[in-house]
Amino acid sequence: MDPKDLLSIVRDDKITKETKSLISSLPSHEDFQGRKLCKYQGCWYNYNTLQGVLNFQRGFQPQDTDIILASYPKSGTTWLKALTVAILERSKNHSSDHHPLLSHNPHGIVPYFELGLYIESSSPDLAKYSSVPRLFSTHMPLHAMHKTLKDSSCKIVYVCRNMKDTLVSWWFFSCAIYKLERNRSILESLFKSFCNGTFSYGPFWEHLLSYWRGSLEDPKRVLFMRYEEMKAEPHDQIKRLADFLGCPFTKEEEESGCVDEISDLCSLRNLSGLKINKTGKSYNSDNKDYFRKGEVGDSKNYLTPEMENKIDMIIQEKLQGSGLKF
Repeated sequence: MDPKDLLSIVRDDKITKETKSLISSLPSHEDFQGRKLCKYQGCWYNYNTLQGVLNFQRGFQPQDTDIILASYPKSGTTWLKALTVAILERSKNHSSDHHPLLSHNPHGIVPYFELGLYIESSSPDLAKYSSVPRLFSTHMPLHAMHKTLKDSSCKIVYVCRNMKDTLVSWWFFSCAIYKLERNRSILESLFKSFCNGTFSYGPFWEHLLSYWRGSLEDPKRVLFMRYEEMKAEPHDQIKRLADFLGCPFTKEEEESGCVDEISDLCSLRNLSGLKINKTGKSYNSDNKDYFRKGEVGDSKNYLTPEMENKIDMIIQEKLQGSGLKF
């Protein structure tokens, strides 16, 4: 495509002339709805998101006490945010009806870098995030943040999920937020993009590996969590998360059932039933759309055996030798 034609597609006023010029030099691709993606530093972004990434890379000043919650989209992000908030808030002795999770969607408490704070500027006002620790979130791969965070000892928690369940969750979420009829053709289009890596924030396996390698290289700074383990062993995984964040549960807290209370508070059943999560919006999406089944292996009800086998083969090939397995 001629660069002039490409630039004519970029109409959003959040995108600077400098970024438009950069986009014209990058590999491009259309997603399942015909929206343009471009590949920057090995990762596919839509144009607005790329602007947020660039603004973040130019302007974010990390503090050593910062906590960054990272994930590939639709991998357990909302749950991880809720658990982290509940773990950190437990020392504040909230009354039962004044806990922040009862009046705010988790995405309203823990803002995204590239999708929210830095979408319009490289120097947003972070004054209201002055509490220690500051909590942020991102879908960027770890290597996209490397230069920005390299001199900081801030902590990063990454949650991953089986690619098949992630794909199906993307399908449901995309159809909900774009008001599309959920049909097989959309699923098959998403499947094709997932498998060839040309998907938003993809390739999926490179995203996983960036954080997996980071956790092996610096386990005190990067925690790698699995959605499936969080579902199977919530008590142990909540304790593991609290330990990593530097606020382990005391013996008295464990004996009093504090860990189980946090697990119950942050359960899909409880969060999805709260008024705040049945109404309102977060990042232009209805809060209710962030909650569906949350089941492990639900993808088998939607993917054909051939689709499942192809994904298994791709993941086995791409993760070979890394020590990471599904």
